[in-house]
Amino acid sequence: MVLAIIFSITSFLRMIDDAHRKLLHFGQKLREQRKSKGLTIEQLANIADLERIAVSRIELGKTNPKLMTILALAEALEISPKEFF
Repeated sequence: MVLAIIFSITSFLRMIDDAHRKLLHFGQKLREQRKSKGLTIEQLANIADLERIAVSRIELGKTNPKLMTILALAEALEISPKEFF
């Protein structure tokens, strides 16, 4: 019983770690694209009609962006959403 609980917790923590790595990767790609266009976080946020803090948190991997946010960012950067992945 105890081993099953430990295994479940370990699996859960691995899943969380994997999700966090994906969020960090997405944020890094967003930052690269933004900087390649010569935009500040605030400028990108204005173009995408998002809050500056939201863009900042996405770049830092602190939040999981919704599909509509990803699409708005891609449109603002004039790229395909797949460029973030």
